[in-house]
Amino acid sequence: MHDFITRLPKAELHLHIEGSLEPELMFSLAERNGVALPYASVEEVHAAYQFDDLQSFLDLYYQGMSVLRSAEDFFDLAMDYFRRASAEGVVHVELHFDPQAHLARGVKLEVVIEGLARACRVARRELDVSTALIMAFLRDRSAEEAMQVLERAAPYWEMLDAIGLDSAEHGHPPEKFVEVFERARALGIARVAHAGEEGPPAYIEQALDLLDVCRIDHGVRCLEDPALVERLRKLKMPLTVCPLSNVKLKVVDRIEDHPLPQLLDAGLLLTINSDDPAYFGGGMRENFLACQGAFGWSEATLLTLARNAIEVGFMDDARRHELLARLDGMA
Repeated sequence: MHDFITRLPKAELHLHIEGSLEPELMFSLAERNGVALPYASVEEVHAAYQFDDLQSFLDLYYQGMSVLRSAEDFFDLAMDYFRRASAEGVVHVELHFDPQAHLARGVKLEVVIEGLARACRVARRELDVSTALIMAFLRDRSAEEAMQVLERAAPYWEMLDAIGLDSAEHGHPPEKFVEVFERARALGIARVAHAGEEGPPAYIEQALDLLDVCRIDHGVRCLEDPALVERLRKLKMPLTVCPLSNVKLKVVDRIEDHPLPQLLDAGLLLTINSDDPAYFGGGMRENFLACQGAFGWSEATLLTLARNAIEVGFMDDARRHELLARLDGMA
């Protein structure tokens, strides 16, 4: 199965590029930029990757990204991940990035986007990895600030495949960002949102009804509302599930406890993703392997999950047909 999963053409739809920052690169960029880290070694950083919940992770996540200062840093960050992902059979990556977290540190929006966009071009040319950019808003900051960032991104609107909504769910319902998402809709920019990870099923409903999203990031708590499950099934609404992330952040205690089998049995359109691979125990291959080991999934199930992601990813039709043909070659 390790070889099959490695060869499986995988599209990753839920990745936070800042969450792909490995400790080794963190130390390298800290040295480049003269940033003092509160760790003496790579081993100390790894030891710190034990989280009680989403917020305890976010505290470390924002601390780690302090080493990202220049466009070259963002280029190196993304290329480091693209190379690792490509080696694991990933053929398409949709990367969320959090401009507000960088703007708050004095890093300009153009620095972030231009560094990431250059990496995306190189990844396609040198690794045959296609990409999409998702500009995410931090839900624990104000909607007014999110709107300001969206307008500030005007020179880059055509480069954005979607906007998203991430960070701590509790107390920050999707309804808070209705106007921002309406503005993105008017601009013709697709919309996705984190919902139903820590937040209740009602947040998933709000994302559908008020934000008009084309997919739900996480969404695992939908099972608490049978009517919502049936609605998601009828809509064929994609859920970007992140199994190892859910274990690491205590959404579930063990991978064996994950609701993925129930979600599959309910007929939902699921995809497997890594979320923040540097912090949560690995990338796409590790997530597929962990699930296959826990649930005894067949090759047919793995092929279906890979197909789902390719079919709903942000890519042009030619690329989609190409990747589906590769997938068909493994059946």
